[in-house]
Amino acid sequence: MKRTSRAYGIAEGMGRGFLYMFLGLSSLLALFPLWYELAASFSSSRAITAGEVLLWPVEFNLHAYNRLFEDGQILVAMRNTVVITLIGTSLNMLMTILAAYPLSKRRLMGRSGLLLFITFTMLFVSGIIPSFILVKSLGLMDTYWSLWLPALVSTYNLFVMKTFMEGLPEEIEESAAMDGAGDWRILTQVMLPLCKPIIASLSLFYAVGWWNSYFQVLLYITKSSHQSLMVKLYQMINQVDASLLNHAGGSEGAEQILLTPEGIKAAAIIIAVTPILCVYPFLQKHFVKGVLIGSVKG
Repeated sequence: MKRTSRAYGIAEGMGRGFLYMFLGLSSLLALFPLWYELAASFSSSRAITAGEVLLWPVEFNLHAYNRLFEDGQILVAMRNTVVITLIGTSLNMLMTILAAYPLSKRRLMGRSGLLLFITFTMLFVSGIIPSFILVKSLGLMDTYWSLWLPALVSTYNLFVMKTFMEGLPEEIEESAAMDGAGDWRILTQVMLPLCKPIIASLSLFYAVGWWNSYFQVLLYITKSSHQSLMVKLYQMINQVDASLLNHAGGSEGAEQILLTPEGIKAAAIIIAVTPILCVYPFLQKHFVKGVLIGSVKG
């Protein structure tokens, strides 16, 4: 019996070790492309062209970053993107919560019809041209409201929030209602604290979408001073070609040798993903955190 238990323990330990090794290798493979771009962004044109860059920068330099930041347009675009992301995410979560809470209640009159109408918007969309005509007729061109208003609520995220609220114990609301709390107080003081995990998750989804917004900005924002980071990076990458990099003359020509379109692209990728990578660890715990802290007693 002891031998069987010992053999089982050894097999379990070997299986667990193999699983950890597999997950570790998978994580390294997933991180390798980003790490390579980081190394390439600090490497010289010769090293990138020769294929010498793998895990560490070769002929370390900051010329790619200097090229992107030299005129200050990236900083302006990053500020614009922060504004778009913060306000857009706040509006998204506000509207999602205000819509999901009443829809999660079976006592809501016309609930089935509203859910059917909302589901209809997931299956059929108006298209680019009607949306553009609508935004232009409302006078929203070259304003961030042309981005925020058409995307106030994600139908999918709305249903996720509604389903989450439906899964919360009804006894909590009934207890608050017996103490004299109204719907607004129940929502703000009872429901929202219990919804922190899903609020954090949906906020991250919304924020990543706004941070990476490109097509809508390109379509509705024509002023260069109002464009987002992704649009500005794309424009600057397109400007990096041989005619712009090969300037004749002295030290400037020597500096341009260290620049390459691949290095500029790598630096642009690092600039674009770094803010999200910095925010994600602070929200990650909410993905695995328990939904309820302190259950309702018997």
